[in-house]
Amino acid sequence: MTVHAAAVQQDRQPASGPRRERGTMVRVLVHAVIALASCAMGVAGTIVYQRATAADTSAVDAQAAEFAEDLRGDLNAGFYSGGRAYGGQFTEGTLVAQAEARGGVLLSLGRAQGQPDPNLHTATVMLGLVPPAGGTVAADAYPVRCYRFTFALGPHSVDRSAMTCPASRTDGEPGSLTAQMGALLARRPTGPYAYRPMTTHGYAQTTQGALDFLKDKRLVTAKDTVDVVSERSENDDVHLLALRINGVCHYLRMDSSSAASRFIPLWAVPADRQKACDVSQDVAVTLYGIDPAKAG
Repeated sequence: MTVHAAAVQQDRQPASGPRRERGTMVRVLVHAVIALASCAMGVAGTIVYQRATAADTSAVDAQAAEFAEDLRGDLNAGFYSGGRAYGGQFTEGTLVAQAEARGGVLLSLGRAQGQPDPNLHTATVMLGLVPPAGGTVAADAYPVRCYRFTFALGPHSVDRSAMTCPASRTDGEPGSLTAQMGALLARRPTGPYAYRPMTTHGYAQTTQGALDFLKDKRLVTAKDTVDVVSERSENDDVHLLALRINGVCHYLRMDSSSAASRFIPLWAVPADRQKACDVSQDVAVTLYGIDPAKAG
């Protein structure tokens, strides 16, 4: 019996090995399928979560597209420009006015580096600080976003691209740039469309003349604090002042020529020059200083 049992055992042993191997392979495959399925579910879950939690930037991106389109209209050197949103002489104030109208600020403006065209400029803008009043889109659909615009004379020169907002404040102090720009926007003159074309013709090119202009045009009130920081004459017709209105640095261009009635004479200095607040530091007070529609 013992011999028979051993023989039977010997007869069965060769078959048990393959079965164990097949069982092991099946278990490995099952675990692999489970792992892949779990991984796929994890990735899919992450994608769904990101899509569900990512800010919808379409509304503020649309504002940036409108900004670029207005630039194209303002820079159209030709008979058919129509003036677009602002028209007239194109200056730094034009860009500030367009940014403000969309609840944003002009972070910086300067000539594009390493480019042969001296008219090519780069402007960086932060939008989404204040959603449009009476808009049909929810306020939280306007996250703060920054954009870079390059442009020269001519509508086809305008290029727009999204960019990462700077991580630090422009004055070197600790804190959030978004909070700094929000406070900057809140302290600007509260009159309707404060940064708009108007003439300074007839006002003396002095500190008192500047204050009289600001009060007569209702750009400031008795509640506002106005301090003149620096000033200089560009020529016999133009006098420039850097002044702080409620702590926000502004440029005031006083032009005695009646032909300058379509200039924007007052505008908030771009954020990167707020701290200096000096007309001698200005790189683009007048920018082109012409009406591009009449240049072609």
